[in-house]
Amino acid sequence: MGTLLILIVFALFIWAIFTGGYNKNLLSLVKKSKVWEWLTTVDHKKIGIMYFISGIVFFVIGGIEALLLRLQLIVPQNDFIVGDTFNQVLTMHGTTMIFLAAMPLIFGLMNAVVPLQIGARDVAFPFLNSLGFWLFTAGGIILNLSWIFGGAPDAGWTSYVGLALNEYSPGPGVDYYVIGLQISGIGTLLSGINFLVTIINMRAPGMTFLRLPLFTWTTFATSALIIFAMPPLTVGLLLLMFDRLFGANFFDYTMGGSAVLWQHLFWIFGHPEVYIVILPAFGIMSEVISTFSKKRLFGYTSMVFATVLISFLGFMVWVHHMFTVGLGPVANSIFGIATMTIAIPTGIKVFNWLFTMWGGEIRFKTPMLFALGFIPTFVMGGMTGVMVASPPADFQYHDTYFVVAHFHYVLIGGTVFALFAGAYYWWPKMFGKLLNEKLGKVHFWTFFIGFHLTFFPQHFLGLYGMPRRVFTYQAEAGLETLNFISTIGAFFMAIGTIAFALNIVLTFKKGEKASGDPWNGRTLEWSISSPAPEYNFKQTPLVRGYDAWWLEKQAGNKEMQPAEPLGPIHMPSPTYIPLLMALGLFVAGLGFIARGDFSAAIIGIIVVFVAMFIRSFEQDHGYHIDPEEIDKEKGVKA
Repeated sequence: MGTLLILIVFALFIWAIFTGGYNKNLLSLVKKSKVWEWLTTVDHKKIGIMYFISGIVFFVIGGIEALLLRLQLIVPQNDFIVGDTFNQVLTMHGTTMIFLAAMPLIFGLMNAVVPLQIGARDVAFPFLNSLGFWLFTAGGIILNLSWIFGGAPDAGWTSYVGLALNEYSPGPGVDYYVIGLQISGIGTLLSGINFLVTIINMRAPGMTFLRLPLFTWTTFATSALIIFAMPPLTVGLLLLMFDRLFGANFFDYTMGGSAVLWQHLFWIFGHPEVYIVILPAFGIMSEVISTFSKKRLFGYTSMVFATVLISFLGFMVWVHHMFTVGLGPVANSIFGIATMTIAIPTGIKVFNWLFTMWGGEIRFKTPMLFALGFIPTFVMGGMTGVMVASPPADFQYHDTYFVVAHFHYVLIGGTVFALFAGAYYWWPKMFGKLLNEKLGKVHFWTFFIGFHLTFFPQHFLGLYGMPRRVFTYQAEAGLETLNFISTIGAFFMAIGTIAFALNIVLTFKKGEKASGDPWNGRTLEWSISSPAPEYNFKQTPLVRGYDAWWLEKQAGNKEMQPAEPLGPIHMPSPTYIPLLMALGLFVAGLGFIARGDFSAAIIGIIVVFVAMFIRSFEQDHGYHIDPEEIDKEKGVKA
């Protein structure tokens, strides 16, 4: 009863702060602060920056966890991190990198770039955009609170049952995983819906689907994947929550459940998730290679259809993660062939990037270096992917370091390299300053060399029989040298990441100011000032072909041709409700994890429904920016 009263007081206090019932002067002071402006923003550009910052933070956390794992494996019979602690670090590293680092960095670039590329002033649902970010953040924080309260999840990032059931993971660790990912996943699903609707409905006049930049196309495909892939994971997590918290038996085979059912639900999400994070990387590569080769992207239409085909086939291959569970030769053969087939549209993309560079005026700026490093690295990951697509071969590779090497070549050599390329490429558009080129090259070479030193030897560790997820190995097994090299490579990657962080700090302090078009770009985002104004475009642009901004520059125009007369610009109002809803689900999640006493969970859910009620009856139609204000702002900047 005491807990319930405390929670009621807490909820009332939060309510008072947000609604002004507690202290009008305090509320006024808070509302005038920059912090409040960012907490309540619905501006897609600011939300993109917040996604990007949170992604970098989680990337650093996941990287530290990776270094701890490699330190344990640097020599045989080491006792630096052993047993359950090693399992916790391993689980959190994988979970953090996939769900909490790659995803927000991708959504950060999507938010910052896609509305600008299609000539829109915002996303279709600004409120939903803010809610998606805060739900993702709440879920990520819950997951990482497990380090402080009761131990982190220890069943692997795939959380296979029965390892994830109470019998083998009796603490609250897996509960943090289940609750945190559900809340974060709801935010991701909302963002996917938002971007799909935005690209369909918010395109500027003349921006047909076959004039969309490739990054926007890959965002479109990724959003569709999210909408279809997230529900199976959410269902699986919900069923696992019922097994752990309420004594259900969906996955406990001793009570009539099915452990293989969890694998199906997880991998129906899990393999499309690979394409959710790699398709935007393909889009980034297409933009960067085209710009720095000073050429139109070769085979644009084939690239679009390859993107759509990859998205479709991504749902047809999940069982290749389950070749060893006993589904039989027919199922294994079908999914093996489907997995090999997906290499065809991926190969189309690789050759088109190479043909784009052929005969181009290539500039070796940092984004282009990461793009050039991406191509051979990703191709190596794809080749080993075709190898593990063969069921008989997979029986040998399965659960060895060969698989670890394969998916790191795809996810780091693919996604992370592309995200770094995108960060350097669009940084001036996001922040108005150019990142330092010298530090950028230090970042690239140390990270690139460190990556291959880390993961290339792991192919051979796997072929020599070293299983994944083990915290030690025998001295006489012939694995010492390769593990030592792998650990040294991980520290090279860390040095590269530190160089990137130093670059960011120095750029904010004394970085070179960027013009609106510092790279001589081809797409619409480079037609406006850097950073982009609040309203994005003074007048909605008229698009007259693919590479719309490049066409205008070739015609001698210094601005895009407008598709509408100059007039007032409607803007959405900032709102605290998404943050309040995320706080409610955050409290509810912790309440479920506490077990036994669900008062906090009830209070949190009530807060969510109250916030939804407020939103339903809110009479806020936004505000307008008049043309005179735009001209005045331009005069101040000049």
